[in-house]
Amino acid sequence: MTRSAPYQPLLLRLLHGVSGILVIAAIISGFLVYNSFDKRFGKIPIPKIDPIQDIHGTVGLFFLILLPAFALYSFHAGKKRLLQADSIQKLTQVGKPIWWVSLQRLANTLMLIASVLAVTSGRMMKEEWLPIGELDHIWYSFHLIAWVIMVCCLAIHVLMSSKVGGAPLLLSMLSWKFRPEESPKNWYSRFRSWLSNFRNNFQNENNLSLKIIEAIVLIGIITAFVSPLFFSGGES
Repeated sequence: MTRSAPYQPLLLRLLHGVSGILVIAAIISGFLVYNSFDKRFGKIPIPKIDPIQDIHGTVGLFFLILLPAFALYSFHAGKKRLLQADSIQKLTQVGKPIWWVSLQRLANTLMLIASVLAVTSGRMMKEEWLPIGELDHIWYSFHLIAWVIMVCCLAIHVLMSSKVGGAPLLLSMLSWKFRPEESPKNWYSRFRSWLSNFRNNFQNENNLSLKIIEAIVLIGIITAFVSPLFFSGGES
């Protein structure tokens, strides 16, 4: 790697890569579910895939399993890529480099929130709703809203990454090179050290907005895991 080439931490590349694949798969399969059963806002004339609901649900479940690790990494090691205390103010500086960066940070943060809304609402839905035409359930509406937000945020994320970092940034996410201290054999000890300092790090975080968003996201993830144990699909 040249000295001027950006470097991305190995764990970020792995979490970002896998979660990115799952998000794209969830967006595509989610549209195919809509295209098969809903069609209220338009449709594409393509053949119906019979097990598409099962495929979408499986992708969503894998994404939910990965989401806690990705969220915790994002809010701590990757917090500079999320909403900052002055991000909203800097969004007024349209056209300047900081505007592009601030827009990307906002999109990244909204993507995390939308991801939680998507997995939570998806876990609360019943598989038989869409095939029998029950489209007015509140959880399905939340799921559609989350899908739209994720599509928009993903587009902004990719566009802003290209604008801010260009090809070198995009290529750095695909590199397999890593520093010795980032070796997977050190992950467990580093995780234990991070976990022991988690409470202090959270309390010392001076970005109140980000602390609130992190709490909402983590509570949402926990809710997505446990809600099916207490609810049988929610009510409309």
